[in-house]
Amino acid sequence: MVLFAFVMGVIPLFGVLGTVLLWGILPFILVMVAGLWWGLERSYRDGDILEELTLSGDELRLCHKPARGTAQEWACNIYWVRVEMHVTGGPVPHYVTLSGNGRQVEIGRFLSEEERKQLYGELDDFLRRSVAASR
Repeated sequence: MVLFAFVMGVIPLFGVLGTVLLWGILPFILVMVAGLWWGLERSYRDGDILEELTLSGDELRLCHKPARGTAQEWACNIYWVRVEMHVTGGPVPHYVTLSGNGRQVEIGRFLSEEERKQLYGELDDFLRRSVAASR
């Protein structure tokens, strides 16, 4: 994509080769290509967000690794965990949180609205099944 943008920006410059006009237009094309490169790299880095929800015995553990910054962890006994969906009032619509161990943590904020709705249903079913199976 970056090479294509560069080639398509340089092709019109063949008509002004050897003139002063070339040096007036070339920096703008290079800035455009650099901006495209930076935007693509930023997009890839932002896609590196990772959340892992694991169940080990009776302990549910959530590890959130942002694209930049340090990882954050939360753990709670599965019997005390509650999953909640805040349709309004959260930073995003259909905001999903896990509560337990005296804390409330967000999960799936980076997902789309439909994916958060699906996540809530799956988490609720998973927690109900896990608690029932361990009794």
